[in-house]
Amino acid sequence: MAALPNNLVFRDGVQVMRIDLHTHTEVSHDCRTRLRDIPAWLLRTNTRVIAVTDHDQQRGGPELARLVADLGLDDRLSIIPGEEVTTSEGELIGLFLRERIPPGLTPEDTAREIKAQGGLVMLQHGFDPLKRYRLRPEATLRIADQIDIVETFNSRLSRHHWNRVAAEWARERNLPVCAGSDAHTLQDIGEAWVETPFRLIRTPEQLIAALREGVVGGHWTHPVYAYGLKQWRNLNGRFRREG
Repeated sequence: MAALPNNLVFRDGVQVMRIDLHTHTEVSHDCRTRLRDIPAWLLRTNTRVIAVTDHDQQRGGPELARLVADLGLDDRLSIIPGEEVTTSEGELIGLFLRERIPPGLTPEDTAREIKAQGGLVMLQHGFDPLKRYRLRPEATLRIADQIDIVETFNSRLSRHHWNRVAAEWARERNLPVCAGSDAHTLQDIGEAWVETPFRLIRTPEQLIAALREGVVGGHWTHPVYAYGLKQWRNLNGRFRREG
């Protein structure tokens, strides 16, 4: 335990933390980030809260939460179990899920399934027309009253402009906003964040309160460059593990 980093950050004497609500792990089909590598990275980057939102899988969050507890870090880190669900009209994120939601449902049914578990519906990817799996605009309008959180900074959109469009959409509806790294490598986690005073996040209500007090920030990377960087990181990580 002593070897793990613990990067504490203070603003005006108040300890702050970063929240990243859109991350992937080895549970996703297109990601190799090992769950066991994540806790040390979170402490190093002061990313104290993450949502694990693997593609059409929910088990990554609970597995990481158990790992964090086994390491004795559950008073420093909060892991939100989530899922990036493939609906019939694009992807939608559910947070605080107790069970996996199957892909292929309508956006309306997906939102109802999330709510039935006491979870939060999060709109990710903004309105980027080049994002292949974004929720279609017409579907977004149909479920607008079911959306709880809007991702207004995604590190992997085709243009930063679409983050601003999402921010305006959320502002018009007075919805809480968040940031998501859309991380597919370990080093991506925490590249987008909400900075807010430190607290543990265990419930949807606690998350909403933290987001309302926070400030969105992050590093945008062009998707073409991000794809190349992902391939290099994955290759480099595999050589290190095999070496």
